[in-house]
Amino acid sequence: MVLFAVIDIIGNIPIIIDLRKKVGHIQSEKASLISGLIMIVFLFLGQSLLQFIGIDVNSFAVAGSFILFFIALEMILGITLYKDDGNHGTVTATVFPLAFPLIAGPGSLTTLLSLRAEFALENIIVAVILNVIFLYIVLKTSSKIERLIGATGIQIIRKVFGVILLAISVKLFTQNIKMLFV
Repeated sequence: MVLFAVIDIIGNIPIIIDLRKKVGHIQSEKASLISGLIMIVFLFLGQSLLQFIGIDVNSFAVAGSFILFFIALEMILGITLYKDDGNHGTVTATVFPLAFPLIAGPGSLTTLLSLRAEFALENIIVAVILNVIFLYIVLKTSSKIERLIGATGIQIIRKVFGVILLAISVKLFTQNIKMLFV
């Protein structure tokens, strides 16, 4: 459930819809598989990779909190901070920014490292797989969800989940920034 809350695919529906409008089509299968693969690889190699390049988990989490913060500002204020260079198509948009950093982003990757310290590896892998299946269903049905909820509903969800994402980013920042100074 913690991973489900951090990935927050329901809250990302407005971003997915906006992205789909910009690029035309999102490859749901590819986005789901890539994000699931990133999370599972990071589960096994994340700590070692970060140590290898000299970054501790807390620094990674603080950097991730900034990304989440800016995404939240886009959602709440209706502005665009991520500038589209126009050189990418459906495949690039499926990988960036959808699979990474939106789904398998710093928040979820940091959460995976935290969960690894508390739970059995098998349980975390099952949680990742269940989240990827749910993610796929939401991505595949995002246009139906958009029609069902309507433009006003999407805007309301976007603002509400933007505030929630902002709160998550602040929490991620505050919990990890103090660990950098200990």
